[in-house]
Amino acid sequence: MHKSFLLILFLALFAAPIGAVEVASLYSAQVPFDQEEDDPRALAYRAALGEVLMRVSGSELGSDPEMIELLFPNPALYVVQFRPGEDDTLWVSFDGDAIKRVLRQSGQTVWGSDRPLTLIWLAVDWGQGEREIIGADDAQRRRDEARSIDRNRLLRERVLESAERRGLPIVFPLLDTTDLQSVSFSDIWGGFDDALLSASERYEANSILVGRIRPESGQRNRWSYYFGDEVRTWNGEPEIVVGLVADLLGEEFAISGNAPVEMIDLTVAGVATVEAYGAMQRLLSEVNVIESFSIVQVEGDRIRYRVKVLGGAERLSRALRFNGLIEQNGFDGSRFPPDALNSSLEFFYSP
Repeated sequence: MHKSFLLILFLALFAAPIGAVEVASLYSAQVPFDQEEDDPRALAYRAALGEVLMRVSGSELGSDPEMIELLFPNPALYVVQFRPGEDDTLWVSFDGDAIKRVLRQSGQTVWGSDRPLTLIWLAVDWGQGEREIIGADDAQRRRDEARSIDRNRLLRERVLESAERRGLPIVFPLLDTTDLQSVSFSDIWGGFDDALLSASERYEANSILVGRIRPESGQRNRWSYYFGDEVRTWNGEPEIVVGLVADLLGEEFAISGNAPVEMIDLTVAGVATVEAYGAMQRLLSEVNVIESFSIVQVEGDRIRYRVKVLGGAERLSRALRFNGLIEQNGFDGSRFPPDALNSSLEFFYSP
């Protein structure tokens, strides 16, 4: 290996990370604690475990108490910490590695802590000409507008609580001068989503959810969801739609315990700087489907990796596209002939 590349290996330790948002506390939950029950702690442990499984394995398992009972007959065995919370609640933290082992051994899916960030544009028609966009925080208003602040906050908290329950990282727009010069209430309500997509670039979100709500009316809430090249439309309350987003992303990125393990030859072009190399190393380290990887060959700005992947080449390809790499169609392997026993992929890194 050339000395210049050894220097890259050393300096890459200081490169900035790229990729998805890491969600902390996936394996802890705060649940009601009723001291009047015969065994209140056992009931709280089971409720907390259900909340955790809803985040890490999805709604199919999280809402199936019989399967949870079968997989985890004694939740107390997985508890590592607990403490009383406010308003008769109990905070419980579980052994995440142990829970993941049980899920994988039983063929259930596991969704890791690195998750896509979803930006939410939410337009609300409160009636009588009062129309607003829900932002990350309420701007300073006059005292007589306090009611508007309260109802916006309550709606925002409904969405945030639903997202937290599913372990879904979300963000609302700042609604600062930059946003308001690009997006209006009419843009959102009228479905002019091109303006929204353009204004969303500054947030570096991986998916975008657009909601149009008219409370206390017979009109159904309308939602548009943008992820990759796909667009989906839904109707329903915010809690339901946030759950649909979590289910969709979980289906895309969670890994089944039955997923096959394959060795893939991955070539990445465009790795021309120390920063690019460091970014690639960090990216591959954080991709959930990759169990391990090593460098096989380096030539110019091209690096060939040997990657051990859960779920095969298609899962790896989707994960790399999600993380911003550009797939090279028609790769013939002429520069770096792949191992005959391995699948091969080629991508281009563009910072």
